[in-house]
Amino acid sequence: MARIKPLTPQEVDQESKDIFEAFLKQRGNVPNMFRTLAHRPELLKTAFRHFTTVLNTGTVDIRLKEMVAVRVSQLNQCEY
Repeated sequence: MARIKPLTPQEVDQESKDIFEAFLKQRGNVPNMFRTLAHRPELLKTAFRHFTTVLNTGTVDIRLKEMVAVRVSQLNQCEY
């Protein structure tokens, strides 16, 4: 169980809602990490920019980047 409650779209400011909507459009969900970062909108905005830059630039396909992230988490026994 999370120690810090992830926020819902109804609990965040407009700029955070816009980021949530971008995730919904792109992925169909808002990852809990970003819902939790919404407690500090400036961190959410920075993390979102970083995340989208890493995933959407370069020559490696986005699906492969996602699979690598999942595999690294498995190898590190990350339950999240």
